[in-house]
Amino acid sequence: MYKERKYRQWVKSEGLVTFEVKELETDLLISAGKNLENKARERVLNYRLDIESYIKKNKDFFTSLEPIEVEIDAPRIVKAMAGAGKRASVGPMAAIAGAIAEFVGRDLLVYTDEVIVENGGDIFIKTKVKRVLGIYAGEDSPFSGKLAIEIDPRDEGTGVCTSSGTVSHSLSFGRADAALVISDDTALADAVATAMGNIVKNKDLIEKGIDFARSISAVRGALVIAGDKLGSWGEIKLV
Repeated sequence: MYKERKYRQWVKSEGLVTFEVKELETDLLISAGKNLENKARERVLNYRLDIESYIKKNKDFFTSLEPIEVEIDAPRIVKAMAGAGKRASVGPMAAIAGAIAEFVGRDLLVYTDEVIVENGGDIFIKTKVKRVLGIYAGEDSPFSGKLAIEIDPRDEGTGVCTSSGTVSHSLSFGRADAALVISDDTALADAVATAMGNIVKNKDLIEKGIDFARSISAVRGALVIAGDKLGSWGEIKLV
């Protein structure tokens, strides 16, 4: 069932053109130097086809909640998802939103030097100026609408992914209102956010969740909100 994505109003994209691309479960909000809707849709369809075709051959890729191996000749996005799942000790589908956001975003950088691709709370961002991303932890959270993180420009781009056991429709075994991870690898950020959220079954486990994220070498920062408690580590610039 579709839920209005209220957090989208908190992605600050001044100076960019913003448009949406929706294809079945994929629902992207994209900001770029110009309207690239047609090219973005083409890339979404391409990557969805890669994933769907692979699932037809290997149903475990879709259903497994644990890491799985894929063939060396599997599509690039499939290998990225499987690799992210392996590093975070979760199934490959835990990385799908982040992987699509980054793969589409990097393809669009051929036509624009700035892009923000948001896919269900999972973001790939490559811009020339600092950007502010609002943190949404549910309507009842004391932090929603009051906190945001500042993202510095990076030549390679940045992945910022959020999992929730109380807000989103995505599968989570925890009760974190928001489990956020920053990494240069957006698929990995997505997978680690899922794993971290699974760990945080109550606010007393926030530190344990963050310790897990810290153990993944490519993770640059992590933040967890559970109830009235918040914890963070690394490159988290709260504003």
